[in-house]
Amino acid sequence: MTESEISLSNAIGERLRYAREAAGLSLRRLSERTDERLSKSRISNYKLGTRRMGIEEARLLATALGTVTPAFLLCIEDPVNLSADELDLLRQYRATDALGQIEVRKRAGAEARRVTEQPVAA
Repeated sequence: MTESEISLSNAIGERLRYAREAAGLSLRRLSERTDERLSKSRISNYKLGTRRMGIEEARLLATALGTVTPAFLLCIEDPVNLSADELDLLRQYRATDALGQIEVRKRAGAEARRVTEQPVAA
């Protein structure tokens, strides 16, 4: 591998490590969330930069993590800076079914309107 390829593999590994730790998942648990299509050892190799994931693996991992996109993992898009609370909310939103997601969006919209419509104190 060239120096540039090694650097990219390491950056991909860092993003995977960051996303896994932010989700509070061990390598074993992340592997389980891919229905063990990706072994703990393979995920560790991605994290260490000794092996580079492809698009399919990035999709599996992004779905299992629930907080990032495949493009983020592959260093195609820049990270979105979300707080721990925002990541938790996103994780919970993604864990609900379609009806639950509709309710969350309705509630969030109503809350945003309430806050923006409050008169400014003089």
